[in-house]
Amino acid sequence: MITFLACVSLLILGYFTYGSYVSKTVGYDDSIQTPAIRLEDGVDYMPMPWHKVFLIQFLNIAGTGPIFGAISGALFGPVAFLWITFGCIFAGAVHDHLSGVISMKHDGTSIPEIVGMYLGKNMKSVMVAFSIVLLILVGTVFITSPAGLLTSMTGISKNIWLVLIIIYYIIATVLPVDKVIGKLYPIFGAALLLMAAGLFGAMIIGQINGTMHMAELSLTNMHPDKLPVFPFLFTTIACGAISGFHATQSPMMARCINRESEARRVFFGSMIVEGIVALIWCAVTIAFFGDSLSIQYAGQPAEIVNIISKALLGPAGAVLAVLGVVACPITSGDTAFRSARLTIADAFNIKQDGLKNRFMLAIPLFTIGVALTQIDFQVIWRYFAWSNQTLAMIFLWTGAAYLLVNKKNYWIAVVPAIFMSYVSVSYILQAEEGFRLNAMLSNITGAIAGALFFAMFMIKVKNEKSKTDKTEKVS
Repeated sequence: MITFLACVSLLILGYFTYGSYVSKTVGYDDSIQTPAIRLEDGVDYMPMPWHKVFLIQFLNIAGTGPIFGAISGALFGPVAFLWITFGCIFAGAVHDHLSGVISMKHDGTSIPEIVGMYLGKNMKSVMVAFSIVLLILVGTVFITSPAGLLTSMTGISKNIWLVLIIIYYIIATVLPVDKVIGKLYPIFGAALLLMAAGLFGAMIIGQINGTMHMAELSLTNMHPDKLPVFPFLFTTIACGAISGFHATQSPMMARCINRESEARRVFFGSMIVEGIVALIWCAVTIAFFGDSLSIQYAGQPAEIVNIISKALLGPAGAVLAVLGVVACPITSGDTAFRSARLTIADAFNIKQDGLKNRFMLAIPLFTIGVALTQIDFQVIWRYFAWSNQTLAMIFLWTGAAYLLVNKKNYWIAVVPAIFMSYVSVSYILQAEEGFRLNAMLSNITGAIAGALFFAMFMIKVKNEKSKTDKTEKVS
């Protein structure tokens, strides 16, 4: 329990210390009107109170990510606490903060546009395709998983639930942001926090009365199948530590922030809170089942959510479990499709103030999503997991380039970018859905890739300094 409490404390401390440093490094200017005010259109650009924007951002980036990923990560044992804690502070929160702030400073533009500005037109083209594919995968994952769960709970045909969820998605995707997302999501976000707080309290009580025992930190890999910690833990626990999907969500809320200084609370803060939620679910899973083999035998993450919530929180837990495994993924799914619409609109300069234009982009996206629901869920999820962390790696390099151009401390993005480069490359080389190469060869290649990307960035640093020197000589 000491390890768990120490990690929670570090996450909170990280927000007030490292979060403050990152904020000062990036810099805010409240004298400048934000895109929400300057470009207000009544659809996507719309100023909202920061606490509402925070709750929407938290729910958008969370969904079931800090729940399912953390439960799967619990199979590795308490070593997972380290990745959630330090990954969240030094990688995930920095990534989310940079994606939100840079978007805000560029009129709330989508991530591929930002990548194009700082990594070149070729990378922009790659990112447009990569982001849309990832967002459709996310949307598809969060259509099929809640539909399947609702079928098992009600006995109603899965196809009926699929149709109903898709109809809701279409409505939420094309309506102005304040109509559905602005009204319902703060409530769902608060409920997700309430569920985590309830489990935290139940775990403390269980530790005191001896009904639950939380193991302390061990660097031992406790995964029943001996899945290597490097790099699999860092992909398994994605949203609870760092997730490229978050970068696709941040521009939506960058279009709703009233003042630049609110960005730290909205973007850095929501990631820290998600890290705490992930830490709670990882810890309570370990404490409740006692060992990794028991966790594995308990079933899929959705089943484990149901078991733990009912056992520790009673009837209220059953309601919150439904919220956690049904409502939350649906709310992440619709914002994924909304982000895909905005990404395409930005890439091809298609105005979104008319309902016809919004439907024109939304319908093809949903057609593809519906087709993908017929593919095995686990296959879609595995490719989503890798593409998710790869997108995070690409955006961290973009954030580093932004900081370089603006003469800021780019190391806050470079260090996690190098690490995520290693994770992304080594994972796809040895994973089942990848090339299935030898682990040692994959890890060495991943390390080389990280070093190569770093060398390319340092060349960019050198070129940027040369430009600065020439400018100073001319002046």
